[in-house]
Amino acid sequence: MKPKIILYNQIKKELVAELQAYSEVYQLSKEHPSFLQELQTAEGIIGSGLKVDEELLDQALLLRIISNISVGYDNLDMKELTNRGIMATNTPDVLTETTADTVFGLIMAVARRMPELDAYVKAGHWKEKLTKDQFGIDIHHKTLGIIGMGRIGKAVAERARYGFKMNIIYHNRSRNVPAEEELDAEFTSLDELLANADYVCLLAPLSPDTINLIGKREFKLMKESAIFINGARGAMVVEEDLADALANGEIRAAGVDVYREEPLDAKSPLLRLKNIVTLPHIGSATEETRDKMAELAVRNLITGLKGERPPCLINNEVLVTERQGE
Repeated sequence: MKPKIILYNQIKKELVAELQAYSEVYQLSKEHPSFLQELQTAEGIIGSGLKVDEELLDQALLLRIISNISVGYDNLDMKELTNRGIMATNTPDVLTETTADTVFGLIMAVARRMPELDAYVKAGHWKEKLTKDQFGIDIHHKTLGIIGMGRIGKAVAERARYGFKMNIIYHNRSRNVPAEEELDAEFTSLDELLANADYVCLLAPLSPDTINLIGKREFKLMKESAIFINGARGAMVVEEDLADALANGEIRAAGVDVYREEPLDAKSPLLRLKNIVTLPHIGSATEETRDKMAELAVRNLITGLKGERPPCLINNEVLVTERQGE
């Protein structure tokens, strides 16, 4: 008998067929009337954005694996999953270059005020030469400060160093020696980075230590001419403090692709400001990359259901515990 799985998101039909060849697939959102009923006998869940907590897991007594179609997994209660012996997987690496493209594109859009000036032209206001108060600022040869020199951070640094001749400083939990050797990147404290970077780029993973990492104090440490970019997670930034810093001229501008609550509330103070570019979490949102992420997630799921180690298992303790119990 095929194992039952719940497919939480839309993926291309070829991948659905691959899942159907091995499992009984129920394509359901959490809001579907049958979701909880089918969850009770499901052995796997695949998708992104589903909050998997103790309450949900209490309904999923046969669950063996969660396959997240994302690199981040803050939607998963990892402690509870591990305690119950349920495997959790994600899709790192395949989205690195695409997300780095987005982050650097956001840097360019903010610095050169592209969305603002695009709207200016389309509104029919471009009738004479631009004045100085409409100018942007240079990116090349400036200092880029990266908070979180992981895969994506290093990919952004490569674009900055080789494409724009930028100086790279970074802060990380541990030193990234390859980045230092290849990109002449300099490891600094967080406060030193904030004080010296022309562009402050947040790319660290979300953890209990990084929640509210950037707030009022940190914005005051930045240069008044600094541009702040958040391509990590919304919970790492105190959005009210970011709005205040932008409104009060404590920093020049910002670009944001992630928010504490998504979609962003239409009443957010960030949306009332001209000196911020707000994207709808498009970091990895290209057809090619999302397909690659889904392909990896399908492979993770099927491998795990076969009783083998998935390629991108997050909680290795589950397999260790199983072996010890054999």
